[in-house]
Amino acid sequence: TGDIGGSLVLISEQTASSSSTISFTSGIDSTYKEYIFKFIDIHPSNDGDYFSFQANAAGGSGFNETITSTSFRAYHNEADNDTALAYYGGSDFDQAQGTDFNKFGGGGVGSDADQICAGFLHLFNPSSTTFVKHFMSRIIGPTHNEACNDVFCAGYCNTTSAIDGVQFSFASGTIDSGVIKLYG
Repeated sequence: TGDIGGSLVLISEQTASSSSTISFTSGIDSTYKEYIFKFIDIHPSNDGDYFSFQANAAGGSGFNETITSTSFRAYHNEADNDTALAYYGGSDFDQAQGTDFNKFGGGGVGSDADQICAGFLHLFNPSSTTFVKHFMSRIIGPTHNEACNDVFCAGYCNTTSAIDGVQFSFASGTIDSGVIKLYG
């Protein structure tokens, strides 16, 4: 998540505390062509839960934009008897013109006391009213079945309306702890 061509500017940050969602509804505007969300020590309440996001178009009524996405992962379990480097899709981990929260993928984050996920989401040119809104992410963390996942996801919100909000949640349960920072 290097800083190419300039300095990253911290716009805002939010700390989870048994939060059902974390929403960024200000600070995403035409100031920057790229916005970066950094996930730090995100811990779920439920074992095997999936961290996800959805966007909101300016003037929209909720976090329900149409998304097309894909993902792949590198995987290795603690027992050293199972590994993978493969497309990680299907209806649970990618979307084809869907409006669900887009899972970052990965086999579900473990909820043991020492398990968290971390990573980033890049959102490109969200204030454009000409082009769809591309994104890419990378999330790493231990799974509920004692393995390490490194998941790459990319796609786009299929709207030419400006995006001015992004919301994060787990598929079920809460974000027990962690920090999400927004940079421009």
